[in-house]
Amino acid sequence: MNSGKTVFVVNPHAGNGATGKEWPRIRNMARDLLGPFETHLTGGPGDATRMTRDNLLAGADRIICVGGDGTLNEVVNGFFDENGPLRRDAVLGFLPNGTGCDFCRTMPIPTGLEASLLIIREGYVHTIDLGRIRYRDHQGGTSSRYFHNIASFGLGGEVVDRVNRTSKACGPFLTFIWGTLASLFAYGKKRIRLKVDDGDEWTVDVLNIAIANGRY
Repeated sequence: MNSGKTVFVVNPHAGNGATGKEWPRIRNMARDLLGPFETHLTGGPGDATRMTRDNLLAGADRIICVGGDGTLNEVVNGFFDENGPLRRDAVLGFLPNGTGCDFCRTMPIPTGLEASLLIIREGYVHTIDLGRIRYRDHQGGTSSRYFHNIASFGLGGEVVDRVNRTSKACGPFLTFIWGTLASLFAYGKKRIRLKVDDGDEWTVDVLNIAIANGRY
């Protein structure tokens, strides 16, 4: 992995605030294993994307995300603008420490923080595909977003929204179980128009649609 300028983008709220509490220990471990780096702590939605984009444009060679799947998705989107990749030579590292870390189950990313740092230090780089979806946002405009693992809408989006508005004090597994069960009772099928790539457009009633790049 590139040994140039390294920037950590950290979501202190990930894992119900556990990442913020553990960050001093993680920071010291990272400095011992990787050397000096800059740190940027997110404060809310969209921060990780903006911080990643700004630092890449300022010359960062390696962005390391600390958080869960949601934070990682924001960082992934920070590597792009409307014209494509900002820096084709820049690389992304991930220290999983959030409520959901499904991407680690697809990629050879260990769940232990020290083990993940060692993978980064050893320079292991793996190229992956990304998906891109275009959709109508809440303001009625057309937006697009990249995804590294899975993009879903319908019941899946309802579950994630419910989980994001819920305390994670019971741990990630029970939080997602509760969010899924509560959403199953509250959510009904929706009629949508769906078009994949340049194919035909379908009108269908669906409970959930998922487009998977990862396995979980």
